[in-house]
Amino acid sequence: MDQTFSGTEPSSAAIADSPLRSIHTSNFPDLLRQLGISLLVSTYQAGKLIVLRAEGDRINTHFRAFPKPMGIAHRHGRFALGSGNKVLEFCNVPAAAPKVEPPGTHDACYLLRSAHVTGDIDIHEMAWGLEGLWLVNTRFSCLCTLDNENNFVPRWQPNFVKTLTPEDCCHLNGLGMKDGRPQYVTALGTTHEPNGWRSMKSTGGVLMDVRSNTAIASNLSMPHSPRWYGDRLWVLESGKGSLAQASLRSGQLDTVTQLPGFTRGLDFWGSLAFIGLSQVRESVVFSGIPLTEHIQDQERICGVWVVHIETGHTIAFLKFEDAVQEIFSVQVVPHRFPEVANENEAILNTTYVIPDLQNLE
Repeated sequence: MDQTFSGTEPSSAAIADSPLRSIHTSNFPDLLRQLGISLLVSTYQAGKLIVLRAEGDRINTHFRAFPKPMGIAHRHGRFALGSGNKVLEFCNVPAAAPKVEPPGTHDACYLLRSAHVTGDIDIHEMAWGLEGLWLVNTRFSCLCTLDNENNFVPRWQPNFVKTLTPEDCCHLNGLGMKDGRPQYVTALGTTHEPNGWRSMKSTGGVLMDVRSNTAIASNLSMPHSPRWYGDRLWVLESGKGSLAQASLRSGQLDTVTQLPGFTRGLDFWGSLAFIGLSQVRESVVFSGIPLTEHIQDQERICGVWVVHIETGHTIAFLKFEDAVQEIFSVQVVPHRFPEVANENEAILNTTYVIPDLQNLE
């Protein structure tokens, strides 16, 4: 595996005996600082939303508890989080940032603004588009949107799924947008049988074009996170631990890099890809895939990797060492040190956002 590092002596990102501890390459904080960004990372396994942000010479791993946090979608100062049976929406309120301790530290403060009850639909990836928020509804094997009356509004299904039933037939999981509309999805199998994907998970995955409802690439190993970026189609072939480019013409995948974990969760900034890695312990779900057959359990890693997309070289990484073992979503946010105030009652109770009142009679 070709890896190049710049200033890569591991640094501690947490208290040594904490179950949430992590280590990172020493250049990671400066990288985030220079880019003016931080990362939102979800781990449903540990029940946490993690904010990775630079603090001096270390990465501050800021944990917020949520029920089964999965997909994250950020746009224009707000983000949505799929959490259990709800979609939670947060908005950045700059006036609230100075209220967060310690004073003068935070450059953004995301406050909870709404919660939409979807029911248990096993929300996976989400993305904002021209028509609002799109969700991968894995249990019903469809893409859906939300409105004020329904739990969800089904909008699209793969052509091999015959009915709208909560049976997780194909394990639809990834969503890629193009020009503000859903364009690419990934699924772990091409079947309409309840949980039928489980018997074909090793090599039965598919990358699909939504608008034509046809396969771009087949026989993939547990693909996730399709993305259109830089006029190229990217996808994580998670069962192989890889980041790849997909050819729209031939359907072939060109591996950019292979990493020491189950690749899931992908976002870009400039020439860099930020990729989530999971350990995926031996289990019924993950047995038999190339990653678990070729990399020993103790050698598989959970964390966030930064990869140069033109060379495939690893630029930096953060590795969790204990309680955090699986990552689902990774999302770049354009703030150096944001806060997510989901339970801070003092801030929620004393921060008001109201419309312009110049026309109040």
